[in-house]
Amino acid sequence: MKSKKKPARLAEMVKMTEVAKVAENFSLLNKTKGELPRLPFALIRDAVLGRDYDLSLVFIGDRESQKLNIKTRGMDYIPNVLSFELDENAGEIFINPFEAKRQAGDFDRTFSKFVGYLYIHGLVHLKGMRHGSTMERTEAKFRKQFGV
Repeated sequence: MKSKKKPARLAEMVKMTEVAKVAENFSLLNKTKGELPRLPFALIRDAVLGRDYDLSLVFIGDRESQKLNIKTRGMDYIPNVLSFELDENAGEIFINPFEAKRQAGDFDRTFSKFVGYLYIHGLVHLKGMRHGSTMERTEAKFRKQFGV
């Protein structure tokens, strides 16, 4: 007889190389063995970029994020987040949860809230904003809206 357990949350179901279609035009890939925070990734994407924006969110480890940073930006360090616009309605965000965990305390945030902070930061970059006071105000609005 099969047990009637509630299905696990998506973040718990995503394994090392599984891609999950979280919502229309949104996929999540966890290439780490680490657990992901439970955040409303698709809803945050919708609020910042709109439902029609095609987004891939990828969680990667130290080596892969450093290699990607060197290849795309010529910077030789382990980043916490990287975002890449593919076209005006599509992009990718790469978050390194291990670096996020190491840095969360420096930003006075929990791991989960810091991942949300980094995700919003990447989304706002995909919206076309660059570092500065306007970007900071925009990020603060979304962080407040989603409690991160």
